Amino acid sequence: MDVDAIVIGGGHAGIEAALALARLEVPTLFITQNLDCIGKMSCNPAIGGLAKGNIVREIDALGGQMAKFIDATMIQFRMLNRSKGPAVQAPRAQADKAGYSLLAKWTLEQQKNLTLFQDTVVDLLISDDGSSVRGVVTERGRRFTSKVVIMTTGTFMEGKIYIGEYTVSSGRIGEPAAVGLGDSLRRMGFEVGRLKTGTPARVLKSSIDYSKVQEQPGEAIMLPFSFQKKVIDRPSVACHITWTVPETHNIIRENIRFSPLYGGKIKGVGPRYCPSIEDKVMRFPERERHQVFIEPEGLHTDEMYLNGISSSLPEEVQEKFLRSVPGLEDLVIMKPGYAVEYDYLNPTQLYPSLETKKLRGLFIAGQTNGTSGYEEAAAQGIMAGINAALSLRGKEPLILTRSQGYIGVLIDDLVTLGTEEPYRLFTSRAEYRISLRHDTADLRLLGLGYEIGLKSDDELEALREKQQQLEEVKELLHKRKLTTADCVYDDYLHRHIGKSMGIALKDPKVRMETLKKIESTLLSREEHILSHVELDIKYEGYIKRQEEQVRRFQKMENMKIPGDFDYAGITGFSQEAKEKLMKIKPLSVGQASRISGVRPADITVLMIYLHKGK
Repeated sequence: MDVDAIVIGGGHAGIEAALALARLEVPTLFITQNLDCIGKMSCNPAIGGLAKGNIVREIDALGGQMAKFIDATMIQFRMLNRSKGPAVQAPRAQADKAGYSLLAKWTLEQQKNLTLFQDTVVDLLISDDGSSVRGVVTERGRRFTSKVVIMTTGTFMEGKIYIGEYTVSSGRIGEPAAVGLGDSLRRMGFEVGRLKTGTPARVLKSSIDYSKVQEQPGEAIMLPFSFQKKVIDRPSVACHITWTVPETHNIIRENIRFSPLYGGKIKGVGPRYCPSIEDKVMRFPERERHQVFIEPEGLHTDEMYLNGISSSLPEEVQEKFLRSVPGLEDLVIMKPGYAVEYDYLNPTQLYPSLETKKLRGLFIAGQTNGTSGYEEAAAQGIMAGINAALSLRGKEPLILTRSQGYIGVLIDDLVTLGTEEPYRLFTSRAEYRISLRHDTADLRLLGLGYEIGLKSDDELEALREKQQQLEEVKELLHKRKLTTADCVYDDYLHRHIGKSMGIALKDPKVRMETLKKIESTLLSREEHILSHVELDIKYEGYIKRQEEQVRRFQKMENMKIPGDFDYAGITGFSQEAKEKLMKIKPLSVGQASRISGVRPADITVLMIYLHKGK
């Protein structure tokens, strides 16, 4: 063997997969088309967001790198949904795009057990019996053998870019597609489809009239994504907002016949939750305006990203409709918007470990599985890397459940339900989101990261110290009774005289900030500890109810289904259920119950046969 593991692709999934393997002492070869594009942000220059911010913190808790990258290159921070409940709050940060990519490349270069190589993988080496992967073949004819391969090709596998009538084989503007691998997978019998995504124009900062747009400043305090980092102290850069106008929409309607999507050139399905401006105008004709977020690409460039207005219309049409937007009348376009169509694998062809069912040793992660977003890709990358390493050690894979983290929700959705459009994670997809707050990711997952070998003794000790501090503050609040004298700080506290601070804090109108004024010992505690305790206490009833739901859910997840279970030989299933169960090959009754087309009656039959088998 040349190496034990090969990772294909230099995006966010490939980075996490390669680092996880190498840090678990697996000699790994990292192959990408252009080493200078490692970790490049193809679309918006930001990390985090609703559910996505939670995933970044979960990656960090497991021992991944994305949180550290964004903490080091953050130029603006915002906590989304601050006015709503904690289950739907999430951190989001603008990144210095070039700085992020440079740091990613440098980190990989410094990593022991990891070798970087520039080439394009066009085929896989397969064992003589066709059951397992044995390595890769590159465009330049190099053959590298390995025991496992992780494929993270993003939008590059058979990628095509569209701008009006202009079409070119490309995975990102100015960068060639990875041609050959998609056709190779089809020949092997994999179900390969086409998806489409898009990106907006990048424009010159000095050509924007900032007197006509609304400033969107970041928060005064930048909070880190990584649990290892306490503070981020650097200046914040503002973003801005403007809106389209009826003239914008009229220009788009008049030229919609030139759109490759509406003209029928693009066959792939686009992202439902991040539509192009053409889709927004045509699908929602009643809307008089759409938001346009003007976001800086970095500290050392005047290139600006126009979030919310992606397009694949001809360049001259893009320029015309953009110049109709207030503040953009004299706009200078540096890079046009475009659509990209690419190959992806239906993820129902994977086990929850992200290993393919057809070929042992082949793992798939990132947009190749039909997802959208850097964060979803990185989450799959670290899980594929961990499970590839565990498989080499002969150990059982790490499968996160839906109650353990958003990563568990993401992967379970993919491998159980599949996707026919770019999948995006939302808080609404998680049944147990109250327990999956972004600030609890370390409590939920850091122990697993330590057991696997990606977290250090110091990090585990820091977690134990945090747990102790949380308990100490809770104990203090439940012991300290409120008195009449305490009401000088807030007259509303009169209704809680004689009650403990902990009981009073359950009242939505009582805040930790007030209690800090009353009980001076709280002032010595770190703000993130106090915030965590406040949320735990205020939502204690909801959390307890959800914990009971999780216990019931876990019973179904613990009922394992043997890998060689004979669905075909069982009577009592509906025909659809039988076909779906044979295709998905669920690992547990819980997973089987979530397969589309499998009825409760089918689950009852399955449980009877499993019981008989025992």
